[in-house]
Amino acid sequence: MKFPIVIHKDTESDFSVTVPDLPGCFSAGSTIEEAIDMSSEAIECHLEGILIDNEPIPTVSAIEQHQLNEDFEGGIWAIIEVDLSKLSIQTKSVNIQIPEILLNTVDNYARKYGKSRSGFLTQAVTEYISTHDPS
Repeated sequence: MKFPIVIHKDTESDFSVTVPDLPGCFSAGSTIEEAIDMSSEAIECHLEGILIDNEPIPTVSAIEQHQLNEDFEGGIWAIIEVDLSKLSIQTKSVNIQIPEILLNTVDNYARKYGKSRSGFLTQAVTEYISTHDPS
């Protein structure tokens, strides 16, 4: 799942990171690269808390939409990809039926991008729900 972040730098501080789609999720770093790296960990921790609380993962919005918010004016934008299958939440095995040709497509895609079948399906379902949930 991909999350936009915005990075700001005040003259007297490190680079600060805000994750607009995850209220309360912040990070920082002494360089832009460190700020981006640290934001990945912050997003993962924040998402784990959301999932532990059985709350839905917020919908991700486009950077262009966030740029309309004056709080983010002058910031540097980046995208952080988080593999939701690596979050330390309890997992459960399920038995599903899926057409063989679709399963082969899933496996080929997962292999191509270095993911497991379960990891890819978890990410795909989560991204679908977060972008198609009408609530």
